[in-house]
Amino acid sequence: MPYSTITGIGHYVPKNVVTNQDLTEVMETSDEWIRERTGIEERRYIDRTKETTTTLALEASLRAIADAGIDKEEIDFIVFATLSPDYYFPGSGVLLQRELGIAKTEIAALDIRAQCSGFLYGLSTADQFIRSGMYKKILLVGAEVHSVGLDFTTRGRGVSVIFGDGAGAVILEATEDKDKAVLATKMHSDGTYAEKLSYMYPGAHGGYFIEKYGLEGFDVDYDLDNNPYGGVFFNQDMLDKGRVYPHMEGQAVFKMAVRKFPEVIQEALHAAGLTVEDLDLLVPHQANLRINQFVQHSMQLKPEQVYNNIMRYGNTTAASIPLALSEARDEGRVKKGDVVALAAFGAGFTWAAAVLKWGI
Repeated sequence: MPYSTITGIGHYVPKNVVTNQDLTEVMETSDEWIRERTGIEERRYIDRTKETTTTLALEASLRAIADAGIDKEEIDFIVFATLSPDYYFPGSGVLLQRELGIAKTEIAALDIRAQCSGFLYGLSTADQFIRSGMYKKILLVGAEVHSVGLDFTTRGRGVSVIFGDGAGAVILEATEDKDKAVLATKMHSDGTYAEKLSYMYPGAHGGYFIEKYGLEGFDVDYDLDNNPYGGVFFNQDMLDKGRVYPHMEGQAVFKMAVRKFPEVIQEALHAAGLTVEDLDLLVPHQANLRINQFVQHSMQLKPEQVYNNIMRYGNTTAASIPLALSEARDEGRVKKGDVVALAAFGAGFTWAAAVLKWGI
């Protein structure tokens, strides 16, 4: 049975740098407030109307393809992880296929909606397809554009200061060499807390879950009596009351993340027949520097064993792990033969980890 191995990696971020100080000009916040709570100093935003989630993914993909030394038409499957697709439908996977100029190959394209855990859910999916022998060369992408959908007022500062735009991509290929392969992946979810980190409007729920679970702060007041059809997915009331923005209960997310991160990393290491002592580098999802530092201390890892770049890019959700892993490789922080752990926690709640031997 073949294993899967990363043979190429690349990342891309927009050129527009937005500092904490820049954000103080549109909302009541401060550089100190943002750094103290998140560790973020700056983030990247796209050039509006000229860049999209798919175009960021394209740039990262082309770099990964070149790094792997393959022709783009050799790709036989695309897995695209994002929570910010260009269109509600179709998914970004087929858009990327088109922009790559390989639509004529008619390969399948799968979109994954697991938010911050999306890249690792995608890695596990791609790994299983390769292990089964169904595909031999898979393009796996995580890409996000948050900047066009955030609330840039004081009301939204708790969420908006955190997120940035970016993309990362890898090429996964079949190998018989376990010493450069994905060794184990583990995935989990708990929908109990779904609304604590969510983007509920627009949506088809019509207030059902909000009323069922007694959520506060989301008054369902649609004028349905005068609208016999529709009026639920999207309406003027959502715009007037600022509902069309992400919602996050930060403390709830933090408490769950610092518990589940170490658990799933240990689980993946155990499945790979390894321990923390074997670990050369941990690349965690870049949600909050304080979460990553807590995990580092709880697992008794040295600073050089954990790679963080949230300071420069903010939280790029599904893009954060491949973006960080690509930078770590470029900086010489990960070398051939190293044992690398990847871990993520995010909306859903979902969480996942992977352990691999670095092969390039």
